[in-house]
Amino acid sequence: MSEQRRLDGQVVAVTGGASGIGLATSKLLAGAGATVVIGDLDAEAAENAAAELGERHRGFPLDVTDNDSFENFVDRTESELGPVYALINNAGVMILGPLEDETEAVTDTMLAVNLRGVINGTRIAMRKMKPRGRGRIINIASQAGKTGLAEGATYCATKFAVVGLCESVRRELRGSGVEVTCVLPGPVATELGAGIGNARGSSHLQPENVAEAILDSFFRHRAEVWIPTMTRTLSVPAAMLPVSGRDWLVRAFNGDSVLAGADRARRSEYEKKSVQ
Repeated sequence: MSEQRRLDGQVVAVTGGASGIGLATSKLLAGAGATVVIGDLDAEAAENAAAELGERHRGFPLDVTDNDSFENFVDRTESELGPVYALINNAGVMILGPLEDETEAVTDTMLAVNLRGVINGTRIAMRKMKPRGRGRIINIASQAGKTGLAEGATYCATKFAVVGLCESVRRELRGSGVEVTCVLPGPVATELGAGIGNARGSSHLQPENVAEAILDSFFRHRAEVWIPTMTRTLSVPAAMLPVSGRDWLVRAFNGDSVLAGADRARRSEYEKKSVQ
């Protein structure tokens, strides 16, 4: 690890850090010298994941949808390890299907985890970091937060909201010393992304690809991080097209089947256990 990419002595908290992108990120941050605190609804998984990282790291229970739980998580982290330098709001769920068939429980789960959870964490981090004049808030959105895809309406809506949240909060924090980064990965080979398709010419990212981009964001100070980076280049002209043009572009790149064509059998167990 280059000296320019070190986080020695910095405390970094990662929500949903016991698996997938969160775990890959936690491992990479630990390797960069950060003291990592993993928060997860599965407390045992959080503890086990932290133990694998090494003695100085911690794993605590966390329900991101419960503001008190989130406050307790951050307070405990700071009591035992010191001020949180960065909070990575990574916890998320994706449950697919036509909106007309979606139950209220499914809707409530995605809104609670993907949006309220990120709002809870962002607000708590702002209150902690702003008086110190330093800190990083890194929110994991998705490229589905820039382009609505069929049979992922609520999921896309929550990710669009996270993109807007980041933009608003970044402006609120201008000049405070606290930075906000919005991370926008394409499909990732995790349990959440199991069975979903790919746009034409693309393939699933690995969690480590996203983790590397998150670590890089600590040093490049970018407001938005697109993974892979080429998708950012494509998004600029696409945003200038009329609705009919954007719809044509999604169809041309097979975007209509990325979520709508997902393998339901591969996703069924994950989706059942995700509904709160």
